[in-house]
Amino acid sequence: MTSSTSDPQQTIILRPSRGWSALNLRDLWAYRELIYFLTWRDIIVRYKQTVLGAAWAVINPLINMVVLQVVFGNFAGMEAEGGVPGPLFRFASVLPWGLFAGALNAAGRSMLSNRSILTKVYFPRLVIPIASVFSGLVDFFIGLLVLIGMMFFWHQPLSWNILA
Repeated sequence: MTSSTSDPQQTIILRPSRGWSALNLRDLWAYRELIYFLTWRDIIVRYKQTVLGAAWAVINPLINMVVLQVVFGNFAGMEAEGGVPGPLFRFASVLPWGLFAGALNAAGRSMLSNRSILTKVYFPRLVIPIASVFSGLVDFFIGLLVLIGMMFFWHQPLSWNILA
């Protein structure tokens, strides 16, 4: 008996879909390693190409917090409710906004910066924006550690007054 060791070439047929069926979670799961490697690539590029490196993940929300504190806390006289210190409240509000704004910006920019990959290789197109959003989570978690440190500094427990 002889057996053939050559595999037939796999053919993938792409058909347009409508509605939510275009969001094929099974394909995304199959390409999870690609998401991991693209996320890791984005993280390395983000921190190697900056002078400040990972410190920028702390400096950026701190600068935003200071500006909000000066404008709303000092000039407008608006303080946070529930006995939460103003800087802590404003830092807690800047973190999710920074994640949302950064994710939206990075997802849109990722499709343009990776267009050469998109035209040469088949994979679910949602992989690239997902990887860019995941790389932004690193900044969010670094900022979250700073927020926890600020909560210890002001002796504030985690409460809805801080999160709301």
